[in-house]
Amino acid sequence: MRDTPRPQGTVGDFRPGPPQLRPGRALAHTTGASGSGSPHRSDGRSPQTPRGARRSDPDGRPGTTPPVPGRPTSFLPLLLVGLLALPALLFALITWQVVAHGPLLRLDSRLSSALVHPDKFSSGLSDLGNVQVAVPVLVIVIVYVARRGRAIGTDRWWLPPTAAAVLMALVPAIIVPLKDWTARPGTPAVPPAVGYFPSGHTATAAIAYGSATLILLPWLGSARARRTAVGICAALVLGVSFGLVRRGWHWPLDVVASWCLGSILLTTLALFLSRSRRRSSSGTPSSSTGPS
Repeated sequence: MRDTPRPQGTVGDFRPGPPQLRPGRALAHTTGASGSGSPHRSDGRSPQTPRGARRSDPDGRPGTTPPVPGRPTSFLPLLLVGLLALPALLFALITWQVVAHGPLLRLDSRLSSALVHPDKFSSGLSDLGNVQVAVPVLVIVIVYVARRGRAIGTDRWWLPPTAAAVLMALVPAIIVPLKDWTARPGTPAVPPAVGYFPSGHTATAAIAYGSATLILLPWLGSARARRTAVGICAALVLGVSFGLVRRGWHWPLDVVASWCLGSILLTTLALFLSRSRRRSSSGTPSSSTGPS
């Protein structure tokens, strides 16, 4: 039987060496360039996904055309909105119940009766919320942070200490009008009077110790030290709150309302400080151009 001769250059040709060009054919991936004497099918036109022409995705990373989605959107903004919205709603609910003498006050009264047990320990804990105790702690931290920032030439070193001081000054400006407006009487453990809602001692402790912690955190060298500072701050605020309710100097809802106010104010301060640090790290010039 006679074999049919195969043309050279077909798929079955296993001869060593690069493939040979034939008239009327083009190899898309052989070496060469437009005008080099070996025209190619893909020469003379732009590639389908040119690297230099890639657009950026919404997060600023290069992608193809159309852009490839980047990483999922961060949940941090939603968390921060929750830290502002939920305490605000809870504070509005409690205030409404206090003003309207709603059913929530009956539950508050029963809870207070079960918790009140005056002793020296609870009295000492509540004293941690005194202005004479909490504010000096904040002042010490403010001076420390300001001196550290100025010593190393930190951009806008004065901003975090000033923001903490302003926030502390806002506490009586917010608490005193609320006390006068709600005119809530105290527990049976205190002399008859009004103006116990919300708790001024709890608000003072939350803002003084909380602000001190927020401006001190960037200067703590390790994650363990930062966690310790946050834990101490939380323990101080909870200790003051427990002492006030245990001693009978405040209803539980007075304390919870001040927690809500403190959460709103401290979250606002944290957002402000975070934005200020991002602007400083991005090279945004500060408002003062002279030497520190």
